Amino acid sequence: MRVIITGATGFVGEGILLASLDRPEIEKVLSVSRRPSGISHPKLEEYIVEDFMTLPLDDPKLQGYDGCFFCAGRSNIGMSRADYYHLSYHITMHFAAAIGAQPNFVFIYVSGAGTSEHSRQFWSQTKAKTERELREMPFKAAYGFRPAGMKPYKGQKRLQGWGKYHWLFTWIPGFSNTIEQVAKAMISCVQHGYNKHIINVKDIDILSKLCE
Repeated sequence: MRVIITGATGFVGEGILLASLDRPEIEKVLSVSRRPSGISHPKLEEYIVEDFMTLPLDDPKLQGYDGCFFCAGRSNIGMSRADYYHLSYHITMHFAAAIGAQPNFVFIYVSGAGTSEHSRQFWSQTKAKTERELREMPFKAAYGFRPAGMKPYKGQKRLQGWGKYHWLFTWIPGFSNTIEQVAKAMISCVQHGYNKHIINVKDIDILSKLCE
């Protein structure tokens, strides 16, 4: 399997990258990020793009892969609605367009727990809209991953945000996964598909067990 991963300089993306590089199913990873990840591995290639909106449509560097684990993003705290909408919706959809029409491709978007178009929270509505419109793209499938608390992967250094406080969630049943489980669930979705397009904490647990 050959996959594209975004957000490798953040908590979720770094963990998914490290876990994916350790998986035997993964032959190659293309990390697309604004800055180098600082990780060196024979399976890893990096594509440094300062502004994802500058990616050309049907970018040739994004061809020949089986799926994308889109982990780029940030909290809405301290951001205006316009800036957050651009970051979470416009940039994600442009990235998907840069991949182009690929009928055998699977796009996985990390939205997070609490995402809902019926929410009163602007960030939640925005993430849900992005999930829905990704499903309308010309891919084999698109999944919205909604993890909550996550235990970091071994060797992770970027533990900002919820990565620092993952232990707060571990005592709540059904409210946490490990980053390794999330990576395995993503791989399972690319390999086998799933009967739901919205992947919650319990779904991540189920899917991860298919990738033991």
